[in-house]
Amino acid sequence: MSFARPQSVAGVHPDTVRIVAMSAAIALNAAALLAALRPIAATLSVAQPSPPTLRLVEHPAEPKAIPPPPILLKPLPARPVPTKPVVKPIPESLPRPAAEVPVDEGTAPLTSPVPVKATPSAEPAAPVEATLAYVAAPPPAYPRMAIAAHMEGTVTLRVLVDEGGKPLEVVVEGSSGHAVLDKAAREQVLAHWRFQPATAGGKPVRAWARIPVSFDLRKI
Repeated sequence: MSFARPQSVAGVHPDTVRIVAMSAAIALNAAALLAALRPIAATLSVAQPSPPTLRLVEHPAEPKAIPPPPILLKPLPARPVPTKPVVKPIPESLPRPAAEVPVDEGTAPLTSPVPVKATPSAEPAAPVEATLAYVAAPPPAYPRMAIAAHMEGTVTLRVLVDEGGKPLEVVVEGSSGHAVLDKAAREQVLAHWRFQPATAGGKPVRAWARIPVSFDLRKI
């Protein structure tokens, strides 16, 4: 006995049937997966976040104030009371001063006064201010450093001259503006200059005098 195949089935290619079956299986698996994941997604969306936990920070206990140690006050030493000096009475047995003996005007005194000689004062008289004439006044040597630097100027010196006309002390009263020129003028006057001494009462005396010393490059 033979069976005849229907034409609809006989005309279908076997690969097409396989593809259709596999597609149906994949669709069923996808539907089952979506059905399984749906409640999980809902649960995740509905779940509320848990509140944050609070931690209590423990503060250290405040230190207790320690009272300062008591201060011991020592009593000040008593000041000594000044004692009054004891005045002893003068005994009556001391000899009394002799009475003055009257002297007649015609009689000479017992002792004659000794004459006292006046000693001359050892300190010299104070110097006077005067204008002195020159005895020897050679010009000071121009310092080489001052020539190279083109230094010029006038130095005013205050000179103390003794009774013989020799300078004892030289002070720079007015500077030329250059220490080199001031030093050269002072050393030259103190070492080589001589003056006519000042006189008072016909006798030579010490005197102060102002002396200008000029430095001019045109006179070299």
